[in-house]
Amino acid sequence: MHELAPETKILSALLFVIVVVATPIQNLVAYSLFFLILLILIRLAKLPYRTVFIRSLVEIPFVLFALLMPFFGTGPKVQFLGLELYEAGIWAGAGIVAKGTIGVITAIILSASTSAREILIGLEKLRVPAPLVSIATFMLRYLNVINDELGRMKIARESRGFEERGLRSWRILAQTVGALFIRSYERGERVYLAMLSRGYIGAMPKLSDEKDSKLAVALVLPGAAALVSITTGVMF
Repeated sequence: MHELAPETKILSALLFVIVVVATPIQNLVAYSLFFLILLILIRLAKLPYRTVFIRSLVEIPFVLFALLMPFFGTGPKVQFLGLELYEAGIWAGAGIVAKGTIGVITAIILSASTSAREILIGLEKLRVPAPLVSIATFMLRYLNVINDELGRMKIARESRGFEERGLRSWRILAQTVGALFIRSYERGERVYLAMLSRGYIGAMPKLSDEKDSKLAVALVLPGAAALVSITTGVMF
């Protein structure tokens, strides 16, 4: 998977997620096979299952929201552990969890097998508007700079005896966020002026990559998912 062109992987992942989202959650056989496909992809990408699991915990807030959905809705109800749950709410919550989990794991596999620079190259080759690619480029390039700036501000606060306790600390934290915004804005102005002095005309130089694009390969994953969805929908 690491040898594939980035635009091939991006397009394949996007189409795969679209097929998954379009598949009704009631088709449990299809979703079981979707997860099986993801397990195979994790194996092909040579990713530790534990690492993928830990990174996928980012979706916990959505899972907690989905757990509340069976208590709201209309239509028939079912009894579970003495609780009355709406059948429509159960399916809706299950859909959020299943589709969200598949989307998150797909993104994890893509990001783990494709560097940030390769993703930008892939977006460029997929004809994503140049301003969006430029914004993403600057964001990735200066995210670490802003994070380092925030770290220095945190050290400065702690050296003055600051402790995050209760509501009283919120005022200081709000001031920190404001100061970080001003510093980031000023740094951005300086970087922009420096780029203009070096001939910047509103577009970044074209990124290059030697990997060949293979559209047919990009269609293998979503094609398999679509086949699973249609076949299981007819059979079950």
